[in-house]
Amino acid sequence: MFTNENTPQITTNRLILRKFKIDDLSAFYAIMSDEKVNIYLPWFTAKTEDEARILLQKNYFNYYKMPFCYRYAICLKEDNVPIGYVGLSVGESNDFGYGLKKEYWNKGIAKEASIAVIEKIELAGFKYITATHDIKNIASGVVMKKLGMKYKYSYEEQWQPKNKLVTFRMYQLNFDSTDNFTYMEYADKYENHYIENNV
Repeated sequence: MFTNENTPQITTNRLILRKFKIDDLSAFYAIMSDEKVNIYLPWFTAKTEDEARILLQKNYFNYYKMPFCYRYAICLKEDNVPIGYVGLSVGESNDFGYGLKKEYWNKGIAKEASIAVIEKIELAGFKYITATHDIKNIASGVVMKKLGMKYKYSYEEQWQPKNKLVTFRMYQLNFDSTDNFTYMEYADKYENHYIENNV
């Protein structure tokens, strides 16, 4: 079903999307240590470069050992230095996510990077992807809509490791437009789930 690409480099109009390298540690640390960038994400900010190195190993280098992987550093063509990340967590949910340094927000960069990676994911044979966002993170939901993702439902989760109650909205993109399948694991797992109007 899946191709054996293992994260080939992608170029877009403004961007280079590539594997993270150990030489990117300082840039990765700048992303992962920023409180504002990571406020809606499921991990605490990295306090040191050593903590960032552990995250880089866990979330990228370990994945790069797999036969296929769709996790990329987002870099501007002009200097090829990471300013964010985009990628897929392979599992039943096929969870898609992205993050970007705040000085690059509202420039269409997350959308540009995501479209390029989603094209690869679809070509690889995936049937769908999902994405979730904290309802307070309105900008992330806007990006999901711009990617063609459709709102499916909301649910409340006692989010770990931050241990706070969060309401998430779940979006999904089915690559077959005639397929009405909805990934229901979050709704099945969390008692308080519902469909909001006018999302």
